[in-house]
Amino acid sequence: MKIDTLVLGPVQTNCYIVYNEGAEEALLIDPAAEGKKILKALDGKKVAAVLLTHGHFDHTGALSAFADAPIYLHPSDDVMLLDPVWSAGTMIGDDAPRPAATNYVREGDSLHLAGLDIQVLHLPGHTLGSVGYIIGDALFTGDTLFQNGFGRTDLPGGDQMEEIHSIRRLFKLEKNYIVCPGHGPATTLQAERERYR
Repeated sequence: MKIDTLVLGPVQTNCYIVYNEGAEEALLIDPAAEGKKILKALDGKKVAAVLLTHGHFDHTGALSAFADAPIYLHPSDDVMLLDPVWSAGTMIGDDAPRPAATNYVREGDSLHLAGLDIQVLHLPGHTLGSVGYIIGDALFTGDTLFQNGFGRTDLPGGDQMEEIHSIRRLFKLEKNYIVCPGHGPATTLQAERERYR
C-alpha cells in the first residue's frame, strides 16, 4: 500500500492519496483545498471514493472537484457540508457549500474500496462525527490525534471529554499503527501512548 501526503490550504491540512502499487484507483482522504494540485498528484488514478474524517472547512475545501466520486462521512457531521457556521468556514470567510455525502459511515463499518480494506472507528470529540480509518498498517485520525497533541474542541460539535475518551480508545488498540493525522507529521500509536503516560 502506498500513501501520498499533500499539505494543503490555509491551515496546512494533510490530504492523503492511498492506493495499492500499480492500481488504477485510489482513495482520497480529506481533500483539504487546491483541487488542481490533488488531481496532479493522482497522476491519472481514478478516485474510487472520498473518505472524510470530519466535516470542517479545512478538510473539505476541494471536495467539489471530486463530487463525481462517492463521498463517505459520518452522519453527525452532515450539516457541516451545508452550513459554514458548523464547518467553522465563517472564521476565514469560507462560506461555500460542499457537495453532500453520498454514503454514511458508522462505528464498526468495514469497507472494501480501491482494492483496500477499511475499518471505521467513530471518534467524537473534535466534532460529533469525527471518525478514524484503519487501512493496512495506517490509522488516519483526522484531528482526533496529532503528533503530541489533538484538535481543538471549542468549535460547534466539539467536546473535550469526548475527545479524551476517543484518544484513550485509540490507545487501547493492540497494533502499533502508523498515525496519519489531519495536521503535522506522521507518528505512531506507541509514540503517542508514551507521550500521554
